Order: sequence, then structure tokens, then C-alpha cells
Amino acid sequence: MRRSQYRRESKYSKWFTGRRRIIAAVATLVAFGGIVTVTQVSDASTKKTTQRALAACNGLQAPKSTKLSTKTKKNDYTTNNGRVTQHPDDGAGNVATTAQLRARCRQWVMQNAGNNAGATAAPTASAVASADTAAGNGGNNNGGNNNGGNNNGNAGNNNGNAGNNNGGGAATPPATPPPGAGLGVLANSCDGSQLEAHDGFQNGNRCVSTEFGEVGSQENNPSLLITEAPTEVGVNQPFTLKVSTRNLIRDRFLAAGQGGYYVESSILQGGLVRGHFHTACRLLANTDEAPAPEGVPAFFVATEDKQGGAAPDVVTIQVPGIPAAGTAQCASWAGDGSHRIPMMQRANQTPAFDVVRIEVGDGGNNNQGNNQNQQQQNNNQNNNNNQNNNN
Repeated sequence: MRRSQYRRESKYSKWFTGRRRIIAAVATLVAFGGIVTVTQVSDASTKKTTQRALAACNGLQAPKSTKLSTKTKKNDYTTNNGRVTQHPDDGAGNVATTAQLRARCRQWVMQNAGNNAGATAAPTASAVASADTAAGNGGNNNGGNNNGGNNNGNAGNNNGNAGNNNGGGAATPPATPPPGAGLGVLANSCDGSQLEAHDGFQNGNRCVSTEFGEVGSQENNPSLLITEAPTEVGVNQPFTLKVSTRNLIRDRFLAAGQGGYYVESSILQGGLVRGHFHTACRLLANTDEAPAPEGVPAFFVATEDKQGGAAPDVVTIQVPGIPAAGTAQCASWAGDGSHRIPMMQRANQTPAFDVVRIEVGDGGNNNQGNNQNQQQQNNNQNNNNNQNNNN
């Protein structure tokens, strides 16, 4: 049976004819033209952003070389049959040249221009001085790729498609390199962290968003030294430690139990750190390996006495005793307002801390008392000698 050559006419066939077809075609062209126009405007804006960023790269200058340790090799070397790499002076001797800085800056700009890069500050020599390559591993700053905060696990890698915000709402900031561009920085904020925000209390598995704050010049950085400590004490025998600090104003303390832990940025006063210092003593299970970190010490105090400054001074710490025999480790270290050890200008400066070991025995040898008596005798002898000389 042959199918009929005639088909029933659609009831819509007359609707999309003539004038309506012309109107539809015109509307399509108008929409397409609008898309092209928006794309052209966006491209023009991107080009201007890129040009400004490239111009800023031309102003970069290499940083000055810093002081290096006197007995350390100048270049990276290995120990333990090549299994361990040692970086002299924390890499401070490997200073980038001006040409290297500018080249890295330009490459970073070309890789990031037009994306929602999280960096907004103009490039400076200090921002990229430590970079090894402009591309690097993990250079992609996906800190803005915030898919509901998941960030695809690539938080803060400072290169590549920085900040392609899948939410689509952010404006494009200047494409300029952030500090550490090219080093494969894992993160420089908590934007992409999977952890809860730190709340100022003593909770782990949190992300602390408090900025580091201000760092002073090298001659004003804090230092600390335990100047006097016993070598042996008895179990539960009280003893004293004498601690000297320099360049530390001991007038800032926020109680951890009140929510003051890691919540305050470092603020300088006259170029000096404001904070306090800590002293703690704990028994070591052995002296052959690093101790477990979670143990509670036998003694811990934070010292805030409204004293201290540029000149060194000494504070006496009264320790009520160690509860058992063994080797005790007593340490003192400076803290800023948020209890963190203060920052230093140079990478190869020694932080403000000191540690001593004290043998705690059942015999109750009061070595500190003997030392103090001997010191007093020496002082008396010196005084007598001075008096005889004066006579």
C-alpha cells in the first residue's frame, strides 16, 4: 500500500511565515551583536589591565643582599649520603637579579591577566624576590575558585588561573603578582581551607585567618636568653630560672581561655614587639628522639610585667618543682600578643628562645643552692678586693 503524497497541514505552519520570520532573524542578529560587543569591551578591559601590570613589572628592582652566616657553605648541599638537603641561611644567599624579577613578573601577568586573581597589591621587589620561576608548581592561585568553599583543594597556589570564581560575581582586580609568586605557595589565606575558622580558643584542626602583622627591623627584633639555671634539683624541689629579654615590651597578653589565642596581629611600638614571654618545664621520656607534643608540662607561665624594652633586662621565674625524677627540659620563648613567637626581618636570625636541661633526682642535690652560694662568695670576695684596692 502506497503512502499518500499529501500530508495534513500543521496548524502552526502559517504562524511562522513572512514578517514573523524576518523579526526572528533580526532578533537573532541583534543578540549576536550584543554578545560580540560585550566580548570586545571585556577584551579591551583585559588588555588595559595587562598593560598596567606589565608596566608595573618594569619598575621592579632586586633586593639588597642580607648578612649571611660566616661558617656555612654558600650554596645548597646534601648530607646523610645525599638524602638530606641543607639550605644555607634559609636560602637568603640566593638573591634574584633585577632581570629575573621582571621576567617572572611579566610571565605571571601574562598567565593571569583577565582572571579574577586574588592579588590586588602592585608588584614590589619583596613580593617576588624569592620566586624561583614564574610558572612553578602549584602556581595557580585558585583561591578564588570557590565552589561553595571547596576550592577544589587548590587553595592559594599563586600562579595560573588565579581566582576564576565559578560563582561569577566578582570583579576582575589588577593582575599583579602576590608575594611568593612562582614558589608554589600552597595557600596565603583560609579562603580555600576545608577546616573550620579558628575561634580564638585552644581548638585544633582550625584555620587561623589572623594576619601576621608588623615585623621590625633586624636591630629591633626580640632576643631571649636563660642566663641562670640549675643543673640538678631534687624531686618537687623549688628552683629559679633567670631569663633576659631584649627588644620586647612585655605589656600584651590575651588569655587563651578567654578566646585570645591567635587573634591579634603583631603591632610594633617604637619599632619593638609588644607581647610577653613564656617559660615551661617538662620531663622528657628519653633524650634520643623528639618528644610527643601533646603532653601537658609540669610547669608553664606567661610573663607580662609591663616592663622590658630595647635594653636587656632580667626576670626571675620561680619554678615550684618537678614532680618526678628524670631529665627535665625547661624552655623560655618570646610571644607576641597572640602568643606566637615574634617574626624576624632576616631568614637567618635566631628567634627569641632558649632551652636548658636539668637533672631531677631522688637524692635532692641542691646544685642551684650550691651555685648560688658560690656566686655569693665570689661577689663578697670581689667586694673585699675592691675595698682593699680603694684603701
